[in-house]
Amino acid sequence: MSGMLKITLVKSMIGRPEKHRKVLRGMGLTKLNRTVELQNTPSVRGMVDKVSHLVVAEEK
Repeated sequence: MSGMLKITLVKSMIGRPEKHRKVLRGMGLTKLNRTVELQNTPSVRGMVDKVSHLVVAEEK
């Protein structure tokens, strides 16, 4: 699992549980429609799975 993931925050974190907010902040997503590129590792995949209803992830 090498390569990069392009992750975009597409839904607001307002009203979401604190755990979800911490995961998003840990990935560097603080504002709506912000995009970050992270390594495609099992830990990042797990973070994306936790908040999959708030983000869109695509392989680069």
